[in-house]
Amino acid sequence: MIRPALPVLASLAFAAGLMGASPSFAADGAQLFNLQCKTCHGAKSTPMGPTLAGVAGADIAGRDDYAYSAGLKAKSGTWTDAALDAYLAKPMAFAPGTRMMVAVPNAENRAAIVTYLKTLK
Repeated sequence: MIRPALPVLASLAFAAGLMGASPSFAADGAQLFNLQCKTCHGAKSTPMGPTLAGVAGADIAGRDDYAYSAGLKAKSGTWTDAALDAYLAKPMAFAPGTRMMVAVPNAENRAAIVTYLKTLK
């Protein structure tokens, strides 16, 4: 079940590093991912978007099988929970010039998607 917006709980989940996130929370993230992300982000990178397998903890714009936008290439660092959250919340604010136009405005839905992304290997 997709949960309604609960910004305080979502913030606490991120502050705790999503430690101990329930399997159902990852399942919610999988459902959201399939509805909102899978069209562009499949099992393999395509011109539409990179695969997100292994994205959690990886270098931003670090895959060698995808041509990233200048906006993402200009970012340094790794895809931490906070970076993934910020990018999903407002892609253009996080990386001006990014080609990703889809945002996830609901904080709890973002937290569920990030939890799910961490299961992708």
